[in-house]
Amino acid sequence: MQATVGSPVVSIAYHSGFGHTAVLAEAVGAGAAEAGAVVHLIKVNEITDTQWSILDASDAIIFGSPTYMGTASGAFHVFAEATSARFLPGTWRDKIAAGFTNSAAKSGDKSHTLQFFTVLAAQHGMHWVNLGLLPGWNSSQGSENDLNRLGFNLGAAAQTNADEGHEAVHKADIATAEHLGRRVAETAAVFVAGCLTARR
Repeated sequence: MQATVGSPVVSIAYHSGFGHTAVLAEAVGAGAAEAGAVVHLIKVNEITDTQWSILDASDAIIFGSPTYMGTASGAFHVFAEATSARFLPGTWRDKIAAGFTNSAAKSGDKSHTLQFFTVLAAQHGMHWVNLGLLPGWNSSQGSENDLNRLGFNLGAAAQTNADEGHEAVHKADIATAEHLGRRVAETAAVFVAGCLTARR
């Protein structure tokens, strides 16, 4: 954990194939910024040495990818394997982690993508932050506009029709992603403050 004075640094490491996941990444970032974090959005398929350094210095890293064939995209898997350089030295140990994903199907095996993120985080010794929302749209009084309308717990999950562009990402899914960003930023702030206190 980076015990620095001031706002927590939250980086969003994501891949977006057709723009839908990028919309979610921006929403996660907006939520984190609203909660007082310094936010960096990093496209993992275009990552630079400078951006690797940003990730290494971050207090929290939020992983994002579309769900393709029941798991994260190939581009995200390439990034995940490249993080092995941080494994032995424990560069990301005790950072906060979280994740989000999108698929065309309502389920689409998105849980597997989120589980992949949690295992990646666990291998690095990171602390996983779940979504922290009750399932929405699961009663006669609910609606598709509820937060967490798809009922996921590990992270934020969205559904966008395969034949529609990024402008069709559901407003409830965007709001759910914003919630995740706020939750991670708030949790990171608590961890940073605790680390600073422990060092005094």
